[in-house]
Amino acid sequence: MNNPVGWFEIYVDDMPRAKAFYETVFGAPLTRLETPEDPGSPDLEMWAFPMQDNAYGAAGALVRMPGFRSGGNSVLVYFHCADCAVEAARVAPAGGQIQRDKFPIGHYGFIALAVDTEGNMIGLHSMA
Repeated sequence: MNNPVGWFEIYVDDMPRAKAFYETVFGAPLTRLETPEDPGSPDLEMWAFPMQDNAYGAAGALVRMPGFRSGGNSVLVYFHCADCAVEAARVAPAGGQIQRDKFPIGHYGFIALAVDTEGNMIGLHSMA
């Protein structure tokens, strides 16, 4: 049996702004993903989060695609952190906003909720 999430996509309207937000909050560069059907297409743009094959967790990317607007979605992606308060502290300086500061969720650790520059809510999770 596999983990239930194998990939995630966060839809954005302004890719440079969204890319800068996520690279600032997580302190890591995103990598351009070319689609085999249409490399370098101006209509579809994808930037992947750092990922490792055969590692725990799901990989994913920021996606800019006509017809798929950002914000107002009903999917909440949680990013693993050593201490979610660290990444949460980077949210506002990166142009986002904190929906809820770090708080305990019992023996499951802690989470913080943030809204990115595109209006998407994301979760930050840590055990400490």
